[in-house]
Amino acid sequence: MMNIEKSGILETMNIYFSGIGGVGIGPLAEIAFDAGYEIAGSDPIESLMTQELRQKKITISTNQDGSFLKNYHNDKPVDWFIYTSSLPSDHPELLLAQELGIKIAKRDELIAYIINDKKLKLIAIAGTHGKTTATAMLVWAMKQLNIPVSYSIGSTITFGPSGKFDPTSKYFVYECDEFDRNFLKFNPYLSLITSVDYDHPDTYPTIFEYLDAFHQFAKSSNQIIAWNDQHNELFNDIPGVIMLDPSRVNNLAIAGQHNRRNITLVQAGLKQLGFTQNTDEILVNFPGTSRRFEKLADNLYSDYGHHPVEIAATLQMARELSSHIMLVYQPHQNIRQYKIRDNYTNQFEMADVTYWLPTYLSREDPNLKILKPEELIQNITNKETVHIVNFDDNLWQIIQNARKEGVLVIGMGAGTVDGWLRQKLAESK
Repeated sequence: MMNIEKSGILETMNIYFSGIGGVGIGPLAEIAFDAGYEIAGSDPIESLMTQELRQKKITISTNQDGSFLKNYHNDKPVDWFIYTSSLPSDHPELLLAQELGIKIAKRDELIAYIINDKKLKLIAIAGTHGKTTATAMLVWAMKQLNIPVSYSIGSTITFGPSGKFDPTSKYFVYECDEFDRNFLKFNPYLSLITSVDYDHPDTYPTIFEYLDAFHQFAKSSNQIIAWNDQHNELFNDIPGVIMLDPSRVNNLAIAGQHNRRNITLVQAGLKQLGFTQNTDEILVNFPGTSRRFEKLADNLYSDYGHHPVEIAATLQMARELSSHIMLVYQPHQNIRQYKIRDNYTNQFEMADVTYWLPTYLSREDPNLKILKPEELIQNITNKETVHIVNFDDNLWQIIQNARKEGVLVIGMGAGTVDGWLRQKLAESK
């Protein structure tokens, strides 16, 4: 247990999480709790995560006006205040933490601290696409091989919590996100890079800044495994880098070429760590993660994809399962659409029909005009199969009719399309 000295007395370090019920902050709170730190937090919304944390006797309040934090701090002085990028700069708890002189940090700084404090070897999975699945695959394989592992995955999984600290582990497997330059806070023992395509224009205004960040990340890693068809010039000056040949992907009986690439990358990582057991059967039986081609019901899937490369990969996988595909697509972020709209071309050819929703708006530049769907589909090669729609009963009826006819329907996007599908399913039962 981590202790710090206060007035000559050793006490447990006290960490406060604002937004403790979130998909990123909640699992981190669990990790910190299991690692022996004192934990409390707040979230205005009750969720499965807050319920799970309460079962561990973690103090949580739905009040975020600052009064709970102030009273809690007076009773048990808070050492760290942890928050997410989505918390506004004028949030009452953030302002109060600044006023009280509490150390303020985002989740990645705390994870880096825990890894160093517990003397763990960081296995970082980074990349524009596929890092959630690859991270979960590696954790799944290590669990099946009975290798003690601590980890944090950016999605819910079916085979355990999305974040866990195992006191017997030597390794911490982490989905290392490039958004907000988060992955530059780490010095991994081993880094697996799934892919490198331009993304997150709100953090990286140009592709050159994006690629430079990946180069910096690679230089900070002790060992790197990457693909030689993914901007391999980024890694030319990295000593000992292992470049995988995509023509030698393990052709296992699992749907999706991107899944087969992820398996190959994970197996290379395990081999590099000295684990030489055959994992083919283990990884073929990988149960998947939430919103990564997740089956919601018969002929209905939800996918997080919101980049042309991800769209193509998911549709390619769907084509291996069905000869009739319907895509319901919700673009993500107006600022991102300005950067990728010219890249919407032939990715949609593997869908028989695409229903295009308005862009989900998040962290936007108020000076940018909102691009209309009509402006985003101009370069699509099979534009005649694309229909502009809204979330309404008519769209749901179209989906239901297609499912009854045996069409595989995919709701795709990082915004509200997943929640809408789940709500409609629940209402139809």
